[in-house]
Amino acid sequence: MIKIYDTMTRSLREFVPLKEGQVNMYVCGPTVYNYIHVGNGRSAIAFDTIRRYFEYRGYTVNYVSNFTDVDDKIIKAAAEAGMTTKELSDKFIAAFKEDVAALGVKPATENPRVIDYMQEIIDFVQVLVDKGFAYESSGDVYFRVRKSDHYAALANKTLEELEIGASGRVDAESDLKEDPLDFALWKAAKAGEISWDSPWGAGRPGWHIECSVMATTILGDTIDIHGGGADLEFPHHTNEIAQSEAKTGKTFANYWMHNGFVNVDNEKMSKSLGNFITVHDALKTIDGQVLRFFFATQHYRKPFNFTEKAVHDAEVNLKYLKNTYEQPFTNRVDETDFARLLDKFQEAMDDDFNTANGITVVFDMAKWINSGNYDQTVKEAFAKMLAVFGIVFEEEVLDADIEALIEERQAARAARDFAKADAIRDQLAAQGIKLLDTKDGVRWTRD
Repeated sequence: MIKIYDTMTRSLREFVPLKEGQVNMYVCGPTVYNYIHVGNGRSAIAFDTIRRYFEYRGYTVNYVSNFTDVDDKIIKAAAEAGMTTKELSDKFIAAFKEDVAALGVKPATENPRVIDYMQEIIDFVQVLVDKGFAYESSGDVYFRVRKSDHYAALANKTLEELEIGASGRVDAESDLKEDPLDFALWKAAKAGEISWDSPWGAGRPGWHIECSVMATTILGDTIDIHGGGADLEFPHHTNEIAQSEAKTGKTFANYWMHNGFVNVDNEKMSKSLGNFITVHDALKTIDGQVLRFFFATQHYRKPFNFTEKAVHDAEVNLKYLKNTYEQPFTNRVDETDFARLLDKFQEAMDDDFNTANGITVVFDMAKWINSGNYDQTVKEAFAKMLAVFGIVFEEEVLDADIEALIEERQAARAARDFAKADAIRDQLAAQGIKLLDTKDGVRWTRD
């Protein structure tokens, strides 16, 4: 059985889907005003790996991840670039798709955009106003936080703690709110900004309402899993819960999952420290599959350190797995060991998608394969395990000349012409082909 660490309860819980054999996941996607950074990439990879493991276990996954294309940052960046907000968003949505494809991230079932759900957002806010959970103030609409049951439980905060944090805060919204804790559902239009007509005047949605509307519209009032980065626990996911459950009267998500942060050379990534790395730039010097492997083999909840050495180690390890995968069959398999390895892999991954332990089993299997246990069934199982981590090896076929040289060397060894055999080995090495003589025959790897 799969167990998930649920952020809401701070505990491991057995996964029980709303519909047998199906998983409905909503994962918060990027605000599309620039290239995504490696932290965004880590989140995309983490939840793609989780999705892939559900599929490995036989589930059908409806995977929805949004694009926030209406936001203050987009408006500012578009103005600076001399573009419309849609032109800017289109540019960086295309860049996002290109970057995550290079990281082996499967396309989402749906990638909703805020701009396409404006009427649904207005209707959602109107219901909250009608039910008394929200109020209009000078063209803005705010959510009454104190009417929400268990507000901020997801972030393990109390209203008293939030009041202390809000005390003394002065901004343009302060005089418009009934309570400093209230948050915006709809913002009145400012001069020159993109806006839509609504019952409260021209304006645009607040950030939090967008995901609630897209998630419930596409997946229903209650979804199985809602995910995102740890930085979204509060206020974004907290506010999503408050407004969604106020509208529907139902639990918004049965499981909440959050991935950890990425540090760069033991420092928190930030532009001010000069260690801010975009995926777009990283892919210029690091192979996408290597970067994917590095990220996917870290446990999704734990922060980890992005260093040049760690990436290099990932490259070496991935090469070892590729060489293992490409070995010729021995057609001899210890079935007991095979079943044990498959069980160990499932046991590791069932425990909150523990990829760090899961990849250890993959390397155990690689060692077992290299000891002489390999046939088509093992290869297919090995490929399925690797695919959970987003790793798919294309079949590499030696050209006829190299195959002929390997056969010629084997004939020379059989004839005990070791000088010729050694010369052919050196000739192959110069072409990047290394040979390993085993009791099951000659094996080769490519540098």
